[in-house]
Amino acid sequence: MQKAVQNTQENSAINMRKFAVQMQVYRAAIKEVQTKLEILDDAFNVQFEHNPIHHIESRLKSPASIIQKLERKGLPVNSDSVAIGVQDIAGIRVICNYIDDVWRVEQLLLEQDDVTLVKRKDYINNPKDNGYRSLHLIVSIPIFLTGGRKDTLVEVQIRTIAMDMWASLEHKLYYKSDSNIPENLLKRMNACSDALHLIDQEMLNIHQQIQKKNEQEEDA
Repeated sequence: MQKAVQNTQENSAINMRKFAVQMQVYRAAIKEVQTKLEILDDAFNVQFEHNPIHHIESRLKSPASIIQKLERKGLPVNSDSVAIGVQDIAGIRVICNYIDDVWRVEQLLLEQDDVTLVKRKDYINNPKDNGYRSLHLIVSIPIFLTGGRKDTLVEVQIRTIAMDMWASLEHKLYYKSDSNIPENLLKRMNACSDALHLIDQEMLNIHQQIQKKNEQEEDA
């Protein structure tokens, strides 16, 4: 009996060490992708005098959230399940100025030789029922640590300032109401999303017209 308890404790300690190593790899992956995005944004600004990225946010999924996701999927709670069952442990949110910047950032990121697209969900052209809009990418990048190369998944969400504002407020509404939002309010939230999408398109149009005017004045 004592030996069995000791083995259980040893296995638990080993599993915790493996989990800690995994989290270090995901933290490195976040730094790697964020650095790539910052460099791409700077390079684009030098060439075209425009920064497509307004700002970047990042997060590492908490152990509690990882466990909840594994349990929802019916997977055992261990480090091996983490690698195959949870694709959004490392997350980066890219907030862009205009809608076309979203597609521009996506293109620039995926053109990197060491970035591999695993999954793509376009919630901008195909918004969720509640009005949520964003572009979601799951990408794989190589991370080189003391143990060698480790291909690691990172979720990259790309959206405009307006989309991010809506998503932030929607999250707070759901958090405060325990997701029990009346149908009429859900319709109003969806209408707000549509209105913000039209504003996004109009701001892009204004931006493009100003750019065109500036280019014509430079050529004159």
